[in-house]
Amino acid sequence: MCVDCNCGQPVAAATDPPRHLELGQRLLVHNDAQALANREHFAAAGVRVINLLSSPGSGKTALLERLALELAPALPATRHPMAVIVGDLATDNDARRLRAAGVPALQITTGQACHLEAAMVHRALHDLDHLGHPLAGLELLVIENVGNLVCPAAFDLGESLRVVLLSVTEGEDKPLKYPATFHSADVVVISKGDLAEACGFDAPQARHNVARVAPQARIVEVSARTGEGIAALLAALGLERVPVAG
Repeated sequence: MCVDCNCGQPVAAATDPPRHLELGQRLLVHNDAQALANREHFAAAGVRVINLLSSPGSGKTALLERLALELAPALPATRHPMAVIVGDLATDNDARRLRAAGVPALQITTGQACHLEAAMVHRALHDLDHLGHPLAGLELLVIENVGNLVCPAAFDLGESLRVVLLSVTEGEDKPLKYPATFHSADVVVISKGDLAEACGFDAPQARHNVARVAPQARIVEVSARTGEGIAALLAALGLERVPVAG
């Protein structure tokens, strides 16, 4: 499927001769250089940037809709609470859904690439600016990565924080099955908490599994539907909601 990681490519037959490739530089050197430039750009604009990773259907878009409702109603009129760059292999469904919720959203359709790269984000920043949403006018920029718990972990996008979602519908063992992605997380969000009882989800076991592979990560349990845990998530992201004056 992916031109970078070659997932989906035919497996070499046992009889094929071995191939050797000498690498004179890190495979991700160009991506890392662009990620550094992105990070400097974000810092200069004073915007917090979150790289949001998860498997498909874990509730990323629903969570962003809820954050849009909660974030900073007391911000100056010249500063928008958040904007989103959305990555998907096909369709702009999530971007349209977010725009309907009042969130500036830009879609990146990757085709066969199963992750976003720093250069894609860089180009999207120019597009956001042309649409009237420059970085300097944002409190938060969220990069909603392609739904995938494998490839996105390897690609730095220049983010301030990496957030990984674990839905209660996926089971408690996902951190152990995909340790690289969870190990890279600053914050792990256990999502769809309102379904935990119906799914028989063992939250203490899930927390234990996260701690085994990502002891540095803060863990927050939320429900985008009910709003439970959203205040704790905002605190974990350094985005405590400012009370409305009066």
